[in-house]
Amino acid sequence: MFIDSDVILDALLKRPGFYLPAANILELAYEKRLKLQTSSVVFVNAHYFLDKFDKVNKLELLKRLRSIVSIIEIGEKIIDLAISSNFVDFEDAVQFYAAKSANADFIITRNIKDYKHSTIPVLTAEQFLRTL
Repeated sequence: MFIDSDVILDALLKRPGFYLPAANILELAYEKRLKLQTSSVVFVNAHYFLDKFDKVNKLELLKRLRSIVSIIEIGEKIIDLAISSNFVDFEDAVQFYAAKSANADFIITRNIKDYKHSTIPVLTAEQFLRTL
């Protein structure tokens, strides 16, 4: 499963209304009942937001996240595909091609509409949990 920035930030920042499903997905990965992947870009984004909202715990949170999430490196091929894609949001295009390069079964996001060109099934955290 590919998990994008929004879902990870929902869990790490305990965002009201979104925290519980996101945290449940991370807990499943912690219990090794689910294999999660994300891109290196997501870790950079998470660090940026944690620096604004939880400066004290940011590195510990990223270390714990890293212990349960595999990282897909973003290279030239993924960037070139994203630049040439018909995605409206460049970052979402990068995430999609990262997920595709890792043969992800699903993309878990809060912004399904941003992935309307995805050839990989896209679900919210809540929708994904209902499939289990």
